Amino acid sequence: MATRTNLDLKVNGIVPPDELAGKKTSRKQGAVTQPVITVGDFYTNHASHLNLKLLSGAGGMQRRITEGSVNRLGLALTGFYKYFAHRRVQIIGKSETAYFHSLPAETRRVRIREIFQRDIPCIIFARNIHPPKVILEESENFELPVFSSPATTMRLVNSITLWLESDFAPTTTEHGSMIDIQGVGILVRGESGIGKSECVLGLVERGYSLVADDVTKIRCIDGWELMGTSAALTRNYMEVRGIGIINIASIFGASSIRHQKRLDLVVTLKEWEKVENIDRIGLDQQFYEILKVKVPHITIPVRSGRDLAGLVEVAALDQKLKLLGQNSSVEFNEKLIRKLADRET
Repeated sequence: MATRTNLDLKVNGIVPPDELAGKKTSRKQGAVTQPVITVGDFYTNHASHLNLKLLSGAGGMQRRITEGSVNRLGLALTGFYKYFAHRRVQIIGKSETAYFHSLPAETRRVRIREIFQRDIPCIIFARNIHPPKVILEESENFELPVFSSPATTMRLVNSITLWLESDFAPTTTEHGSMIDIQGVGILVRGESGIGKSECVLGLVERGYSLVADDVTKIRCIDGWELMGTSAALTRNYMEVRGIGIINIASIFGASSIRHQKRLDLVVTLKEWEKVENIDRIGLDQQFYEILKVKVPHITIPVRSGRDLAGLVEVAALDQKLKLLGQNSSVEFNEKLIRKLADRET
């Protein structure tokens, strides 16, 4: 995988740690969870995408996959087990099958038993290859699932790797609502009763899409990209004080809901009296840390009469301009400096 440069991170609204010196950062130490993935979970979630077919070893669906990658079962078939990545999903393609068939019958059974004794999670045959009889027999004895897929070997390796990276991504939850405003993912935070849901509801009324209400689940993909979503139980629903639970999709249509969105900006709603220093120019960029990733962060003071939905909408559009390389605060500051320089001359 190619190394991501600082420019790659900036394009996505993330500032690399080595460029954060002197920046204000709010650190969030939430509960981080590492998911436990079983072969059964993997099959349930991805069988349709990968066209997987269970051939044998159904009794082993509770085996755990503990590494988010795959391994081609090549050298292990030769009897070389040093550095054998036995915790990964094992792939067998055309070349491995041809080599296995070239072995004497007794050697085949010995080799496959030695591999199965290393507690691998499962085996997937690419190209709809029918597994040798000895593998199917031993898989039943060891209760080790064997699958087949019509995909080519390299396509299967790439696809499974991508799905597992998503499955193994560290996750946490944030007390806040998330919304998609013209492609900019906004997490709206604040104390209970500050008006987060009402603010987001106002944005939904303007045609934007709700991602999560009140509690947002966040995954860190590839160590730098944060993806927000809602719990399956509460998806499409929102609590509005005085009204109760409402179904956003039923009231505003299917386009008012988005299942997941990349997080680009964190907005904290805070009572006016509790904001110590109100930023009136915007040159001092703040950041909010989630899962060791720092996201641009702004604080909006709240008091009676302020249009919070409108302010969050403007903040999102301004962040979109910044992602495109246009910073209004910097432009204004540069103009001011030039004006003062002209007066001095």
